[in-house]
Amino acid sequence: MKIPAPIAMLAELTHRCPLSCPYCSNPIEMARQDSELDTQTWARVFDEAARLGVLQLHLSGGEPASRRDLIDLVSAARKAGLYTNLITSGIGLTERRLGDLDKAGLDHIQLSLQGTTPEMADEIGGYKGGYARKMQVAQWIGEIGFPLTLNAVLHRRNLHQLPRAIEMAQEMGARRIEVATVQFHGWALKNRDGLMPTREQAQTASRIVAEARAALKGQLVIDYVPADYHDDFPKRCMGGWGTTGLNVTPDGQVLPCHAAQTIPHLKFDRVHEKSLDDIWYNGSAFNAYRGTDWMQEPCKSCDRRLVDFGGCRCQAMALVGDASATDPVCVKSPHHGALQAQADTHASQTDAQLIYRVSPIQKVEPTS
Repeated sequence: MKIPAPIAMLAELTHRCPLSCPYCSNPIEMARQDSELDTQTWARVFDEAARLGVLQLHLSGGEPASRRDLIDLVSAARKAGLYTNLITSGIGLTERRLGDLDKAGLDHIQLSLQGTTPEMADEIGGYKGGYARKMQVAQWIGEIGFPLTLNAVLHRRNLHQLPRAIEMAQEMGARRIEVATVQFHGWALKNRDGLMPTREQAQTASRIVAEARAALKGQLVIDYVPADYHDDFPKRCMGGWGTTGLNVTPDGQVLPCHAAQTIPHLKFDRVHEKSLDDIWYNGSAFNAYRGTDWMQEPCKSCDRRLVDFGGCRCQAMALVGDASATDPVCVKSPHHGALQAQADTHASQTDAQLIYRVSPIQKVEPTS
């Protein structure tokens, strides 16, 4: 197949974060601070990304504001000609720092929302006072004039707050809201009992989104990630493996998607060793599931094979132990019925305790 150039890159600047969200997509084994790429290396990677064809750069984490050189990184991305989007909890951003980011050329901010009340947001984020600080940051963002996307991650505990989240996006002057039902990778996979929405909640969320899209057409764009486990067809994950975007981890590994490290047989190249161009076109991990040649039945002969490309490879790995299998979300998968029953079981665990994300620590060298 002809390999297209990527249009977007996710730069995970750090896995450090003041929040402890139990649905965090960061891996359980996170990169330590002393393994993070330095400013100059990131600047080189940004240049390589632009030459490769990347247009959009998403600066993420962890919490990217944990990087003291964030202003310099935005400047470097701007110099490379990339459109920059900062994905942030808001914690660590001051009015002055936001002004500096504006001067450095930051194009857009995506602000996370853990809940629409202080009680819910602070409980899920594991950070007392986080909601109040986030609302202050949202006000500064509006005053400076940054284009804003509100990112609301929803699950069993806060799906009832969806209508208010949409209202808040309007009140903040956001151009779009991402209504993202939790995806069970990373820490979320450990918290399925505590976070899995019920089937009724999933159906209600889809109805609310459909109604809001109709009512707010031309005012607010609503992106929607439905509840996977309760659906009958999988998402076109990443637009197709190795076709639209790539991720760079804090320590320089280059991934086809944020959860790709959960597939144990894949080998990931690092920016220290190879160029992004070489990794994108020739890397074994990127070529592992490109196109359709890797597919098993029923995907191989399915009329949807170029629609969803078999769904999520990482989800197939997590649920059935085979990254080449049909995503069990698909009604054509032999594992679909078992997954639906499993989802109902997870959703019924109303007393489940959340396992909170733990930030990485810097390696401490032994003393003599």
